Amino acid sequence: MVHHHHHHLRGNHWRKGQALEEDEESQTLVVMDCGSSGYYKRTRPKLVSLLLLSLLSCVFVLAPHLFGSSSTFSLLYSPQDESEELSSDLNVIAPPVSSESNGTISCDRSAFRYDICIVKGDVRTHSGSSSVFVYGSSDRISSIVEGDEEEKAGELQHEKVKPYTRKWETSVMDTIEEIDLISRKASAKKDHPCDVYHDVPAVFFSTGGYTGNVYHEFNDGILPVFITSQHLKKKVVFVISEYHNWWVMKYGDVLSHLSDYPPIDFKGDLRTHCFPEAIVGLRIHGDLTVDPSLMEGNKSIVDFRNVLDRAYWPRIKGLIEDEEREALENLSQSPQSETLLKIKQRVSKHLLQKPRLLILSRNGSRSITNQDILVNMAEKMGFQVEILSPDRTTELAKIYRALNSSDVMIGVHGAAMTHFLFMRPGTVFIQVIPLGTVWAAETYYGEPARKLGLEYIDYKILPRESSLYGQYDENDPILKNPSSVTKKGWQYTKSIYLDGQNVRLDLTRFRKHLVHAYKYTVSRTRKSKPHHQSQ
Repeated sequence: MVHHHHHHLRGNHWRKGQALEEDEESQTLVVMDCGSSGYYKRTRPKLVSLLLLSLLSCVFVLAPHLFGSSSTFSLLYSPQDESEELSSDLNVIAPPVSSESNGTISCDRSAFRYDICIVKGDVRTHSGSSSVFVYGSSDRISSIVEGDEEEKAGELQHEKVKPYTRKWETSVMDTIEEIDLISRKASAKKDHPCDVYHDVPAVFFSTGGYTGNVYHEFNDGILPVFITSQHLKKKVVFVISEYHNWWVMKYGDVLSHLSDYPPIDFKGDLRTHCFPEAIVGLRIHGDLTVDPSLMEGNKSIVDFRNVLDRAYWPRIKGLIEDEEREALENLSQSPQSETLLKIKQRVSKHLLQKPRLLILSRNGSRSITNQDILVNMAEKMGFQVEILSPDRTTELAKIYRALNSSDVMIGVHGAAMTHFLFMRPGTVFIQVIPLGTVWAAETYYGEPARKLGLEYIDYKILPRESSLYGQYDENDPILKNPSSVTKKGWQYTKSIYLDGQNVRLDLTRFRKHLVHAYKYTVSRTRKSKPHHQSQ
Protein backbone atom coordinates (compact mmCIF):
# COMPACT_ATOMS: atom_id res chain seq x y z
CA MET A 1 0.00 0.00 0.00
CA VAL A 2 2.92 2.32 0.69
CA HIS A 3 4.09 2.29 -2.89
CA HIS A 4 0.58 2.37 -4.30
CA HIS A 5 -0.36 5.33 -2.12
CA HIS A 6 2.81 7.25 -2.95
CA HIS A 7 2.28 6.63 -6.66
CA HIS A 8 -1.24 7.92 -6.36
CA LEU A 9 -0.01 11.14 -4.78
CA ARG A 10 2.58 11.69 -7.47
CA GLY A 11 -0.13 11.25 -10.06
CA ASN A 12 -2.27 13.84 -8.35
CA HIS A 13 0.71 16.21 -8.27
CA TRP A 14 1.16 16.05 -12.02
CA ARG A 15 -2.56 16.29 -12.75
CA LYS A 16 -2.97 19.41 -10.66
CA GLY A 17 -0.11 21.16 -12.51
CA GLN A 18 -0.13 24.88 -11.94
CA ALA A 19 -2.56 24.70 -9.06
CA LEU A 20 0.14 23.19 -6.86
CA GLU A 21 2.58 25.92 -7.73
CA GLU A 22 0.08 28.70 -7.07
CA ASP A 23 -1.11 27.38 -3.71
CA GLU A 24 2.00 25.59 -2.52
CA GLU A 25 1.90 26.95 1.02
CA SER A 26 -1.65 25.80 1.81
CA GLN A 27 -1.55 22.48 -0.03
CA THR A 28 -1.64 19.45 2.34
CA LEU A 29 -0.17 16.11 1.48
CA VAL A 30 -0.41 12.72 3.19
CA VAL A 31 3.12 11.76 4.20
CA MET A 32 4.22 8.54 5.85
CA ASP A 33 5.98 8.94 9.16
CA CYS A 34 8.39 6.01 9.61
CA GLY A 35 8.34 6.48 13.33
CA SER A 36 4.67 5.54 13.61
CA SER A 37 2.52 2.68 12.37
CA GLY A 38 0.09 4.81 10.39
CA TYR A 39 -0.43 7.89 8.34
CA TYR A 40 -1.34 11.45 9.17
CA LYS A 41 -1.70 14.80 7.39
CA ARG A 42 1.21 17.17 7.36
CA THR A 43 1.68 20.54 5.69
CA ARG A 44 3.72 20.15 2.52
CA PRO A 45 7.22 21.54 3.12
CA LYS A 46 8.64 24.08 0.75
CA LEU A 47 11.77 22.15 -0.05
CA VAL A 48 11.37 19.15 -2.30
CA SER A 49 14.57 17.77 -0.87
CA LEU A 50 12.91 17.26 2.52
CA LEU A 51 10.25 15.10 0.90
CA LEU A 52 12.82 13.04 -0.95
CA LEU A 53 14.87 12.60 2.21
CA SER A 54 11.80 11.30 4.09
CA LEU A 55 10.97 8.84 1.35
CA LEU A 56 14.52 7.52 1.14
CA SER A 57 14.59 7.02 4.92
CA CYS A 58 11.36 5.03 4.80
CA VAL A 59 12.66 2.83 1.99
CA PHE A 60 15.72 1.87 4.05
CA VAL A 61 13.67 1.24 7.19
CA LEU A 62 10.91 -0.82 5.54
CA ALA A 63 12.84 -2.68 2.87
CA PRO A 64 13.62 -5.71 5.07
CA HIS A 65 9.98 -6.00 6.03
CA LEU A 66 8.60 -5.46 2.57
CA PHE A 67 10.73 -8.09 0.91
CA GLY A 68 11.55 -10.40 3.78
CA SER A 69 8.16 -10.99 5.35
CA SER A 70 5.00 -11.78 3.43
CA SER A 71 2.83 -11.30 6.53
CA THR A 72 4.14 -7.75 6.99
CA PHE A 73 3.54 -7.05 3.33
CA SER A 74 -0.06 -8.24 3.66
CA LEU A 75 -0.46 -5.89 6.60
CA LEU A 76 0.62 -2.92 4.54
CA TYR A 77 -1.01 -3.78 1.24
CA SER A 78 -4.04 -5.71 0.12
CA PRO A 79 -6.10 -5.15 -3.04
CA GLN A 80 -9.23 -5.14 -0.92
CA ASP A 81 -7.99 -2.15 1.10
CA GLU A 82 -7.28 0.14 -1.82
CA SER A 83 -10.46 2.08 -1.31
CA GLU A 84 -10.43 1.87 2.50
CA GLU A 85 -10.21 5.13 4.40
CA LEU A 86 -7.22 5.27 6.75
CA SER A 87 -7.77 6.41 10.29
CA SER A 88 -5.48 9.17 11.49
CA ASP A 89 -7.10 9.14 14.92
CA LEU A 90 -6.40 5.52 15.87
CA ASN A 91 -3.11 5.25 13.97
CA VAL A 92 -4.10 1.76 12.76
CA ILE A 93 -4.56 0.17 9.36
CA ALA A 94 -7.86 -1.52 8.40
CA PRO A 95 -7.48 -5.34 8.45
CA PRO A 96 -7.05 -7.04 5.12
CA VAL A 97 -9.89 -9.29 3.90
CA SER A 98 -8.78 -12.21 1.79
CA SER A 99 -10.55 -12.97 -1.46
CA GLU A 100 -11.87 -16.16 0.13
CA SER A 101 -13.09 -14.26 3.22
CA ASN A 102 -11.74 -17.00 5.48
CA GLY A 103 -12.51 -16.50 9.13
CA THR A 104 -14.94 -13.67 8.52
CA ILE A 105 -18.37 -12.80 9.91
CA SER A 106 -20.48 -10.45 7.83
CA CYS A 107 -23.83 -9.35 9.27
CA ASP A 108 -26.68 -7.47 7.64
CA ARG A 109 -28.86 -5.75 10.25
CA SER A 110 -30.52 -3.30 7.90
CA ALA A 111 -33.78 -5.21 7.37
CA PHE A 112 -36.87 -4.45 9.44
CA ARG A 113 -37.89 -8.07 9.92
CA TYR A 114 -34.62 -9.94 10.42
CA ASP A 115 -30.89 -9.95 11.04
CA ILE A 116 -28.69 -12.34 9.09
CA CYS A 117 -25.00 -13.17 9.31
CA ILE A 118 -22.74 -15.01 6.87
CA VAL A 119 -19.84 -16.88 8.45
CA LYS A 120 -17.05 -18.13 6.15
CA GLY A 121 -14.00 -20.21 6.94
CA ASP A 122 -13.49 -23.10 9.34
CA VAL A 123 -16.90 -22.97 11.05
CA ARG A 124 -17.41 -25.04 14.22
CA THR A 125 -20.42 -25.31 16.52
CA HIS A 126 -20.34 -25.20 20.31
CA SER A 127 -23.89 -25.89 21.37
CA GLY A 128 -23.12 -25.79 25.08
CA SER A 129 -22.53 -22.05 24.88
CA SER A 130 -24.91 -21.44 21.96
CA SER A 131 -21.90 -20.36 19.94
CA VAL A 132 -20.57 -20.72 16.43
CA PHE A 133 -16.82 -20.24 16.06
CA VAL A 134 -14.96 -19.53 12.84
CA TYR A 135 -11.23 -19.88 12.32
CA GLY A 136 -9.36 -18.41 9.37
CA SER A 137 -6.88 -20.34 7.23
CA SER A 138 -4.22 -18.11 8.78
CA ASP A 139 -4.19 -15.61 11.62
CA ARG A 140 -5.99 -12.44 10.67
CA ILE A 141 -4.76 -9.07 11.86
CA SER A 142 -7.26 -7.38 14.11
CA SER A 143 -8.24 -3.78 13.63
CA ILE A 144 -8.99 -3.45 17.32
CA VAL A 145 -6.72 -1.01 19.12
CA GLU A 146 -3.89 -2.38 21.21
CA GLY A 147 -4.95 -3.38 24.69
CA ASP A 148 -8.34 -4.82 23.74
CA GLU A 149 -9.01 -7.81 26.01
CA GLU A 150 -10.82 -9.86 23.37
CA GLU A 151 -7.90 -9.45 20.97
CA LYS A 152 -5.52 -10.66 23.63
CA ALA A 153 -7.69 -13.74 24.11
CA GLY A 154 -7.52 -14.48 20.40
CA GLU A 155 -11.06 -13.28 19.64
CA LEU A 156 -11.07 -11.19 16.49
CA GLN A 157 -14.79 -10.50 16.04
CA HIS A 158 -17.92 -11.19 18.08
CA GLU A 159 -21.48 -10.86 16.80
CA LYS A 160 -24.80 -11.87 18.31
CA VAL A 161 -27.91 -12.78 16.35
CA LYS A 162 -31.38 -14.16 17.06
CA PRO A 163 -32.28 -16.29 14.02
CA TYR A 164 -36.02 -15.53 13.91
CA THR A 165 -37.90 -13.30 11.46
CA ARG A 166 -39.86 -11.02 13.80
CA LYS A 167 -37.04 -8.69 14.75
CA TRP A 168 -39.34 -5.71 15.36
CA GLU A 169 -41.52 -7.57 17.88
CA THR A 170 -39.61 -7.28 21.15
CA SER A 171 -41.96 -9.42 23.20
CA VAL A 172 -41.48 -12.53 21.08
CA MET A 173 -37.82 -11.86 20.28
CA ASP A 174 -37.12 -11.87 24.02
CA THR A 175 -38.04 -15.56 23.99
CA ILE A 176 -35.67 -16.45 21.12
CA GLU A 177 -32.29 -17.85 22.05
CA GLU A 178 -29.35 -15.75 20.93
CA ILE A 179 -26.45 -17.30 19.05
CA ASP A 180 -22.91 -15.96 19.53
CA LEU A 181 -20.77 -15.80 16.41
CA ILE A 182 -17.07 -15.59 17.23
CA SER A 183 -14.10 -15.27 14.91
CA ARG A 184 -10.87 -16.50 16.47
CA LYS A 185 -7.25 -16.91 15.51
CA ALA A 186 -6.45 -20.06 13.58
CA SER A 187 -4.05 -21.16 16.29
CA ALA A 188 -6.97 -21.47 18.75
CA LYS A 189 -8.81 -24.19 16.80
CA LYS A 190 -6.56 -26.93 18.21
CA ASP A 191 -8.62 -26.65 21.41
CA HIS A 192 -11.90 -27.08 19.51
CA PRO A 193 -11.66 -30.30 17.46
CA CYS A 194 -14.36 -31.40 15.01
CA ASP A 195 -16.58 -34.40 15.68
CA VAL A 196 -18.62 -34.28 12.47
CA TYR A 197 -17.38 -32.81 9.18
CA HIS A 198 -19.80 -31.42 6.59
CA ASP A 199 -18.74 -30.37 3.10
CA VAL A 200 -21.81 -28.18 2.55
CA PRO A 201 -22.95 -24.94 4.22
CA ALA A 202 -25.25 -24.74 7.24
CA VAL A 203 -28.32 -22.57 7.75
CA PHE A 204 -29.14 -21.80 11.39
CA PHE A 205 -32.67 -20.81 12.36
CA SER A 206 -35.07 -21.01 15.29
CA THR A 207 -38.40 -22.81 15.51
CA GLY A 208 -39.33 -20.97 18.69
CA GLY A 209 -41.48 -17.85 18.93
CA TYR A 210 -45.00 -18.29 17.57
CA THR A 211 -44.39 -21.83 16.36
CA GLY A 212 -47.62 -23.74 16.92
CA ASN A 213 -49.66 -21.32 14.82
CA VAL A 214 -49.82 -22.44 11.18
CA TYR A 215 -49.55 -18.89 9.83
CA HIS A 216 -46.34 -18.27 11.75
CA GLU A 217 -44.98 -21.72 10.95
CA PHE A 218 -45.18 -20.88 7.26
CA ASN A 219 -44.60 -17.13 7.33
CA ASP A 220 -41.79 -16.99 9.90
CA GLY A 221 -40.31 -20.42 9.25
CA ILE A 222 -40.83 -22.60 6.18
CA LEU A 223 -41.08 -19.80 3.61
CA PRO A 224 -37.97 -17.98 4.93
CA VAL A 225 -36.11 -21.31 4.92
CA PHE A 226 -37.00 -21.66 1.23
CA ILE A 227 -35.99 -18.07 0.49
CA THR A 228 -32.66 -18.36 2.33
CA SER A 229 -31.56 -21.80 1.16
CA GLN A 230 -33.10 -22.35 -2.27
CA HIS A 231 -30.00 -21.14 -4.13
CA LEU A 232 -27.98 -23.92 -2.45
CA LYS A 233 -29.99 -26.54 -4.37
CA LYS A 234 -30.45 -28.86 -1.37
CA LYS A 235 -26.72 -28.95 -0.60
CA VAL A 236 -27.26 -27.46 2.86
CA VAL A 237 -27.66 -28.66 6.44
CA PHE A 238 -30.36 -27.06 8.60
CA VAL A 239 -29.26 -26.44 12.18
CA ILE A 240 -32.30 -25.70 14.31
CA SER A 241 -32.29 -23.72 17.52
CA GLU A 242 -35.21 -24.34 19.92
CA TYR A 243 -35.79 -27.61 18.10
CA HIS A 244 -39.20 -29.34 18.31
CA ASN A 245 -39.57 -32.96 17.24
CA TRP A 246 -43.22 -32.43 16.28
CA TRP A 247 -42.28 -29.50 14.03
CA VAL A 248 -39.64 -31.54 12.22
CA MET A 249 -42.12 -34.40 11.77
CA LYS A 250 -44.86 -32.03 10.56
CA TYR A 251 -42.63 -30.32 7.99
CA GLY A 252 -40.23 -33.17 7.32
CA ASP A 253 -41.61 -33.77 3.82
CA VAL A 254 -40.96 -30.14 2.89
CA LEU A 255 -37.53 -30.00 4.56
CA SER A 256 -36.46 -33.09 2.61
CA HIS A 257 -37.12 -31.16 -0.61
CA LEU A 258 -35.01 -28.24 0.56
CA SER A 259 -32.07 -30.25 1.94
CA ASP A 260 -30.48 -33.61 1.21
CA TYR A 261 -29.38 -33.92 4.85
CA PRO A 262 -31.21 -34.53 8.15
CA PRO A 263 -31.65 -31.41 10.31
CA ILE A 264 -29.51 -30.94 13.44
CA ASP A 265 -30.82 -30.06 16.88
CA PHE A 266 -28.40 -27.26 17.76
CA LYS A 267 -28.76 -27.53 21.54
CA GLY A 268 -29.56 -31.23 21.69
CA ASP A 269 -26.60 -32.45 19.63
CA LEU A 270 -23.50 -31.72 21.73
CA ARG A 271 -21.04 -32.83 19.06
CA THR A 272 -18.91 -30.23 17.29
CA HIS A 273 -20.19 -29.92 13.73
CA CYS A 274 -17.83 -28.32 11.23
CA PHE A 275 -18.86 -26.47 8.06
CA PRO A 276 -17.12 -24.45 5.35
CA GLU A 277 -19.75 -21.72 5.68
CA ALA A 278 -22.83 -20.87 7.73
CA ILE A 279 -25.83 -18.60 7.29
CA VAL A 280 -27.22 -17.64 10.69
CA GLY A 281 -30.75 -16.28 10.44
CA LEU A 282 -33.38 -16.31 7.72
CA ARG A 283 -34.45 -13.81 5.09
CA ILE A 284 -38.11 -12.92 4.66
CA HIS A 285 -39.65 -10.86 1.84
CA GLY A 286 -43.07 -10.10 3.30
CA ASP A 287 -46.22 -11.86 4.44
CA LEU A 288 -46.54 -15.33 2.90
CA THR A 289 -44.75 -14.33 -0.27
CA VAL A 290 -41.52 -14.57 -2.26
CA ASP A 291 -40.14 -11.55 -4.12
CA PRO A 292 -38.71 -12.83 -7.45
CA SER A 293 -36.47 -9.76 -7.79
CA LEU A 294 -34.60 -10.84 -4.67
CA MET A 295 -34.27 -14.50 -5.64
CA GLU A 296 -31.69 -16.32 -7.73
CA GLY A 297 -33.37 -17.33 -10.96
CA ASN A 298 -36.36 -15.09 -10.14
CA LYS A 299 -38.00 -17.80 -8.07
CA SER A 300 -41.51 -16.87 -6.87
CA ILE A 301 -44.22 -18.01 -4.49
CA VAL A 302 -45.38 -20.38 -7.27
CA ASP A 303 -41.98 -22.10 -7.10
CA PHE A 304 -42.44 -22.51 -3.36
CA ARG A 305 -45.84 -24.05 -3.98
CA ASN A 306 -44.25 -26.43 -6.47
CA VAL A 307 -41.91 -27.55 -3.68
CA LEU A 308 -44.99 -28.30 -1.57
CA ASP A 309 -46.48 -30.23 -4.46
CA ARG A 310 -43.38 -32.40 -4.82
CA ALA A 311 -43.19 -32.85 -1.07
CA TYR A 312 -46.78 -34.02 -0.56
CA TRP A 313 -47.48 -35.90 -3.77
CA PRO A 314 -45.87 -39.24 -2.71
CA ARG A 315 -47.99 -39.29 0.45
CA ILE A 316 -51.13 -38.27 -1.46
CA LYS A 317 -50.52 -41.03 -3.98
CA GLY A 318 -50.26 -43.49 -1.10
CA LEU A 319 -53.54 -42.25 0.39
CA ILE A 320 -55.31 -42.65 -2.94
CA GLU A 321 -53.98 -46.20 -3.38
CA ASP A 322 -55.05 -47.12 0.16
CA GLU A 323 -58.57 -45.81 -0.44
CA GLU A 324 -58.91 -47.67 -3.72
CA ARG A 325 -57.64 -50.86 -2.15
CA GLU A 326 -60.07 -50.54 0.74
CA ALA A 327 -62.98 -49.84 -1.62
CA LEU A 328 -62.19 -52.91 -3.69
CA GLU A 329 -61.95 -55.05 -0.56
CA ASN A 330 -65.33 -53.83 0.62
CA LEU A 331 -66.89 -54.42 -2.77
CA SER A 332 -65.45 -57.93 -3.05
CA GLN A 333 -67.30 -58.90 0.11
CA SER A 334 -70.62 -57.96 -1.46
CA PRO A 335 -72.50 -60.22 -3.93
CA GLN A 336 -73.37 -57.09 -5.89
CA SER A 337 -69.77 -55.84 -5.97
CA GLU A 338 -69.54 -55.49 -9.75
CA THR A 339 -72.76 -53.49 -9.97
CA LEU A 340 -71.75 -51.28 -7.04
CA LEU A 341 -68.34 -50.65 -8.58
CA LYS A 342 -69.91 -49.49 -11.84
CA ILE A 343 -72.27 -47.19 -9.94
CA LYS A 344 -69.36 -45.79 -7.94
CA GLN A 345 -67.39 -45.10 -11.09
CA ARG A 346 -70.33 -43.30 -12.71
CA VAL A 347 -70.92 -41.21 -9.59
CA SER A 348 -67.22 -40.32 -9.34
CA LYS A 349 -67.13 -39.26 -12.99
CA HIS A 350 -70.21 -37.10 -12.48
CA LEU A 351 -68.78 -35.45 -9.36
CA LEU A 352 -65.50 -34.68 -11.07
CA GLN A 353 -67.39 -32.69 -13.69
CA LYS A 354 -68.72 -30.33 -11.01
CA PRO A 355 -66.65 -27.45 -9.64
CA ARG A 356 -65.30 -28.44 -6.25
CA LEU A 357 -65.98 -26.04 -3.38
CA LEU A 358 -64.18 -26.50 -0.08
CA ILE A 359 -65.25 -24.72 3.09
CA LEU A 360 -62.53 -24.39 5.74
CA SER A 361 -64.76 -24.64 8.76
CA ARG A 362 -63.89 -23.14 12.14
CA ASN A 363 -65.00 -24.41 15.51
CA GLY A 364 -65.48 -21.77 18.19
CA SER A 365 -64.86 -18.13 17.34
CA ARG A 366 -65.34 -16.76 13.82
CA SER A 367 -67.41 -19.73 12.74
CA ILE A 368 -70.18 -19.44 10.11
CA THR A 369 -73.31 -20.15 12.12
CA ASN A 370 -75.51 -20.76 9.05
CA GLN A 371 -72.97 -22.97 7.30
CA ASP A 372 -75.50 -25.73 6.57
CA ILE A 373 -77.67 -23.33 4.58
CA LEU A 374 -74.58 -22.10 2.72
CA VAL A 375 -73.72 -25.70 1.76
CA ASN A 376 -77.23 -26.34 0.51
CA MET A 377 -77.22 -23.16 -1.60
CA ALA A 378 -73.82 -24.00 -3.11
CA GLU A 379 -74.89 -27.54 -4.01
CA LYS A 380 -78.04 -26.27 -5.72
CA MET A 381 -75.87 -23.86 -7.67
CA GLY A 382 -73.88 -26.81 -9.05
CA PHE A 383 -70.90 -27.14 -6.70
CA GLN A 384 -69.61 -30.34 -5.22
CA VAL A 385 -69.08 -29.23 -1.60
CA GLU A 386 -66.58 -30.51 0.95
CA ILE A 387 -66.20 -29.27 4.53
CA LEU A 388 -62.76 -29.43 6.10
CA SER A 389 -62.09 -28.65 9.76
CA PRO A 390 -58.32 -29.01 10.24
CA ASP A 391 -56.69 -28.87 13.64
CA ARG A 392 -53.08 -29.04 14.83
CA THR A 393 -53.02 -32.81 14.46
CA THR A 394 -54.36 -32.93 10.90
CA GLU A 395 -51.74 -34.22 8.50
CA LEU A 396 -50.67 -31.47 6.12
CA ALA A 397 -50.63 -33.85 3.15
CA LYS A 398 -54.35 -34.49 3.66
CA ILE A 399 -55.11 -30.77 3.81
CA TYR A 400 -52.97 -30.20 0.74
CA ARG A 401 -54.76 -32.96 -1.14
CA ALA A 402 -58.20 -31.50 -0.36
CA LEU A 403 -57.32 -27.92 -1.32
CA ASN A 404 -55.17 -28.84 -4.30
CA SER A 405 -58.10 -30.67 -5.83
CA SER A 406 -60.58 -27.82 -5.15
CA ASP A 407 -61.67 -25.02 -7.44
CA VAL A 408 -62.99 -22.68 -4.76
CA MET A 409 -62.10 -22.22 -1.09
CA ILE A 410 -64.25 -20.33 1.42
CA GLY A 411 -63.03 -19.46 4.90
CA VAL A 412 -63.35 -16.88 7.65
CA HIS A 413 -60.25 -14.79 8.35
CA GLY A 414 -57.81 -16.56 10.66
CA ALA A 415 -54.58 -18.54 10.68
CA ALA A 416 -56.16 -21.40 8.71
CA MET A 417 -56.35 -19.08 5.69
CA THR A 418 -52.61 -19.76 5.35
CA HIS A 419 -53.72 -22.90 3.52
CA PHE A 420 -54.52 -20.79 0.46
CA LEU A 421 -50.91 -21.71 -0.40
CA PHE A 422 -52.24 -25.20 -1.15
CA MET A 423 -54.64 -23.93 -3.84
CA ARG A 424 -53.70 -24.16 -7.49
CA PRO A 425 -52.93 -20.83 -9.20
CA GLY A 426 -56.04 -19.74 -11.10
CA THR A 427 -58.52 -21.11 -8.55
CA VAL A 428 -60.79 -19.00 -6.34
CA PHE A 429 -60.26 -17.94 -2.73
CA ILE A 430 -63.19 -16.25 -0.94
CA GLN A 431 -62.19 -14.80 2.43
CA VAL A 432 -65.01 -13.85 4.78
CA ILE A 433 -63.82 -10.80 6.72
CA PRO A 434 -65.39 -10.20 10.15
CA LEU A 435 -65.60 -6.74 11.73
CA GLY A 436 -62.27 -5.36 12.89
CA THR A 437 -60.11 -7.59 10.67
CA VAL A 438 -60.09 -5.77 7.32
CA TRP A 439 -56.45 -4.67 7.39
CA ALA A 440 -55.12 -8.01 8.64
CA ALA A 441 -57.21 -10.01 6.16
CA GLU A 442 -55.89 -8.02 3.20
CA THR A 443 -52.27 -7.83 4.38
CA TYR A 444 -51.76 -11.41 5.55
CA TYR A 445 -53.89 -13.30 3.02
CA GLY A 446 -55.52 -11.14 0.35
CA GLU A 447 -52.44 -9.58 -1.23
CA PRO A 448 -50.34 -12.78 -0.94
CA ALA A 449 -53.16 -14.81 -2.54
CA ARG A 450 -53.18 -12.53 -5.57
CA LYS A 451 -49.40 -12.90 -5.85
CA LEU A 452 -49.87 -16.67 -5.98
CA GLY A 453 -52.24 -16.14 -8.91
CA LEU A 454 -55.53 -16.89 -7.18
CA GLU A 455 -58.80 -15.22 -8.05
CA TYR A 456 -59.22 -13.51 -4.69
CA ILE A 457 -62.62 -12.31 -3.42
CA ASP A 458 -63.00 -10.51 -0.11
CA TYR A 459 -66.40 -10.55 1.56
CA LYS A 460 -66.57 -7.87 4.24
CA ILE A 461 -69.48 -8.60 6.53
CA LEU A 462 -71.93 -5.91 7.63
CA PRO A 463 -72.52 -5.26 11.34
CA ARG A 464 -75.81 -7.16 11.21
CA GLU A 465 -73.93 -10.29 10.03
CA SER A 466 -71.78 -10.26 13.17
CA SER A 467 -72.67 -11.91 16.46
CA LEU A 468 -71.53 -8.64 18.08
CA TYR A 469 -74.61 -6.96 16.62
CA GLY A 470 -76.81 -8.26 19.40
CA GLN A 471 -74.30 -7.42 22.13
CA TYR A 472 -73.70 -3.73 21.46
CA ASP A 473 -75.79 -0.69 20.56
CA GLU A 474 -75.80 -0.18 16.80
CA ASN A 475 -74.05 3.19 17.25
CA ASP A 476 -71.29 1.71 19.41
CA PRO A 477 -67.80 2.23 17.86
CA ILE A 478 -67.27 -1.55 18.05
CA LEU A 479 -69.90 -1.88 15.31
CA LYS A 480 -69.84 1.56 13.76
CA ASN A 481 -66.09 2.25 13.65
CA PRO A 482 -64.01 -0.90 14.28
CA SER A 483 -60.75 0.82 13.23
CA SER A 484 -61.04 3.19 16.19
CA VAL A 485 -61.12 0.14 18.46
CA THR A 486 -58.31 -1.82 16.80
CA LYS A 487 -56.05 1.26 17.10
CA LYS A 488 -56.10 0.72 20.86
CA GLY A 489 -53.94 -2.36 20.43
CA TRP A 490 -53.76 -6.06 19.78
CA GLN A 491 -55.46 -7.12 23.01
CA TYR A 492 -58.59 -5.13 22.15
CA THR A 493 -58.66 -6.58 18.65
CA LYS A 494 -58.11 -10.12 19.87
CA SER A 495 -60.64 -10.12 22.72
CA ILE A 496 -63.43 -8.35 20.82
CA TYR A 497 -63.09 -9.23 17.16
CA LEU A 498 -61.08 -12.46 17.06
CA ASP A 499 -62.13 -14.38 20.16
CA GLY A 500 -65.62 -12.97 20.61
CA GLN A 501 -67.16 -12.87 17.13
CA ASN A 502 -69.05 -15.32 14.92
CA VAL A 503 -70.58 -14.74 11.49
CA ARG A 504 -74.08 -15.32 10.14
CA LEU A 505 -73.81 -14.70 6.41
CA ASP A 506 -76.41 -12.68 4.55
CA LEU A 507 -76.76 -15.39 1.90
CA THR A 508 -78.63 -13.13 -0.51
CA ARG A 509 -75.69 -10.76 -0.41
CA PHE A 510 -73.10 -13.54 -0.39
CA ARG A 511 -74.72 -15.38 -3.28
CA LYS A 512 -73.45 -12.97 -5.94
CA HIS A 513 -69.86 -13.75 -4.93
CA LEU A 514 -70.59 -17.47 -5.12
CA VAL A 515 -72.17 -17.04 -8.55
CA HIS A 516 -69.08 -15.19 -9.75
CA ALA A 517 -66.87 -17.99 -8.41
CA TYR A 518 -68.99 -20.62 -10.16
CA LYS A 519 -69.03 -18.85 -13.54
CA TYR A 520 -65.33 -18.09 -13.32
CA THR A 521 -64.53 -21.72 -12.56
CA VAL A 522 -66.64 -23.33 -15.29
CA SER A 523 -65.43 -20.81 -17.88
CA ARG A 524 -61.79 -21.63 -17.30
CA THR A 525 -60.19 -23.93 -19.79
CA ARG A 526 -60.07 -27.27 -18.02
CA LYS A 527 -56.93 -29.25 -18.48
CA SER A 528 -57.03 -32.99 -18.91
CA LYS A 529 -54.50 -33.71 -16.15
CA PRO A 530 -55.77 -34.45 -12.63
CA HIS A 531 -55.98 -31.64 -10.08
CA HIS A 532 -52.92 -32.84 -8.20
CA GLN A 533 -49.61 -32.39 -9.98
CA SER A 534 -47.54 -35.52 -10.03
CA GLN A 535 -43.85 -34.80 -9.97
